[in-house]
This record gives sequence, structure tokens and C-alpha cells, in this order.
Amino acid sequence: MARWSVCPDDEQPSRQALALAEQVEKDGGHALTVYQEPVGKHWHVFALLPAHLVEPTPYQRDLSPTHAKRLQEVVRKIDRFVDPIVVMSPRPGVYWTPNGNHRRVVLEKLKAKVVPAILVPEPEVAFQILALNTEKAHNLKEKSLEVIRMYRGLALEQPKTSEDDWSFQFEAPHFVTLGVLYEENRRFAGGAFAPILKRVDKFLKGSLPTALVEREERAAKVKAADEALAKAVAALKKRGINHPYVKNYVLARTSPLTRARKTLPSFDQTFSKLRSAIEGFDVAKVNYQDIQRAATFAAPAGAAD
Repeated sequence: MARWSVCPDDEQPSRQALALAEQVEKDGGHALTVYQEPVGKHWHVFALLPAHLVEPTPYQRDLSPTHAKRLQEVVRKIDRFVDPIVVMSPRPGVYWTPNGNHRRVVLEKLKAKVVPAILVPEPEVAFQILALNTEKAHNLKEKSLEVIRMYRGLALEQPKTSEDDWSFQFEAPHFVTLGVLYEENRRFAGGAFAPILKRVDKFLKGSLPTALVEREERAAKVKAADEALAKAVAALKKRGINHPYVKNYVLARTSPLTRARKTLPSFDQTFSKLRSAIEGFDVAKVNYQDIQRAATFAAPAGAAD
């Protein structure tokens, strides 16, 4: 007889959920109940999992030590853990959490032997649940890295799908392009280029492996513009003009999208023109007051780097 309960009793649990509950027991955990979540009526398993078997998904953002430390202090203060993590199992003996890694680390630091978890039987749902990860607000770099990791994983696991098939999970196409850039350079100034990318970067057609090649080509074009921008900024600093808004100032005055409203140039046209405009930018005509004034009236930035 099963050690776990089934709720509600008048419904027949899915075979996947029952098999997962059995697996949890074989892996040394405790399946406490098999139940239907209240929105889509999907069957889930609530369980206590051996802590050493639970890992973050390979696709999500990096851990924030600051957030983990703050969360650990709160858990210690109330002396209880009340927020189960979400988990799926890609294979027996392995449990991935797409939403709850900071909580998992807190339990690890506190030397807990088990992790309270809600197990979702369908492994593919991991990519959808990443979109619900609000444990710590993403900044632009974290979100972009999460998306490109997810993208590369999907390109291997589901190579026949397209970017449009995963648009909900990716949220916006520019996260993919910026993700490629952040992979190469964690200090890349993504926040400066994000407003331009948001307007001209679109989801690509074709399979994910094919589209990934074009994504890397797009990232190279952005990188080339950034290298030209770095030279312009260096020239301004050489003239004694050193202001936090200087990159944004140069981009604002060289962007081919400044007057574009209804008809936008393509991605390739935009970054080709942008790079040429930056390379031809006359730093001798700029003074500190211009940049200071522009920074004062600039709209607040969206997501930070």
C-alpha cells in the first residue's frame, strides 16, 4: 500500500504522477501526497526530497550570494522553512529546481537533510516555470544569461522547434542576443544597447540550431558597435569628459532610430549605420555640460546590468 495520500479521492491520479511518487520513495525521499493543482487540474507530487539530490536547472541565472544570505537570515529568525521549491526530475536520482534555487541553497547552508518540494511530472514544464521565477527580481544580465542557457538547452533537446515556439519563455528576442554577449563578457554594457535592440531585434524563423548561428552573428554586430563606442568614450575621457551617462549620450546622437517612428530599418541596417555613425562621431564638439544636461532629462533606465 502506498505511503502517500491522494487528494481528492474521487479523481484518478495520472500515471506520470504516481510513477514519480514511486521514484521519490526509491530515491530515498518521502512522497507525502499526490494532488491536483487548482488552476489547470494537473497532477503534482508534494514530497520531502534528499537535499543532496536537488540541483538548480542548468539553464537558470547565477545565484545571488547577497539574496541567499538575506534569505538565510530570515529563515533562521523565524526558525522554520515555509516555502517549498518547485522541482522536476529529468531522470531517477536527479531533481532540478527552476524556481527555488536560493531557497535550496539556504537549506544547504543550514545543513537540512531534506527539501520540501512540489514535483511537476512533466520535465518540459521546467522552461515554462523559469518564466515564473520571481524569487529575486532579474536584472538585464541575469535575465539574458538565463534565456541563452535555456535557448542552448532547447536547441539540443528540441532542435526542430523555433524561437516562436518558446517566445513565452524567452519573453523578448533581445534577451537572446544580449545573452550571447554576456556569455562572452559579463561586464558588457547591455543596458546601453537594450533600447535599440528592443526596437529592431525580432524572433527568428527556422529551427533553434539554425537561428542560434544568426543570433551569434547579431551579437557580433552589436559587439562591433560597442568596440567603436568604447573608442569614442575613451576619446571623450582623454578630453577630460568623464560622466556616467557618456555612453548613452553618444548612442543617443548616433542611433539611426532617433527619427524612425513607423518604418524601422532592419537589424543589420541599424547596426551597420550605428557603427559607422559612432566611428564618425566628432568628440571635439562635445562638452561636459551637454552630457550633464542630457542625463538630467533622460528617461529612467529600465533593467540594470
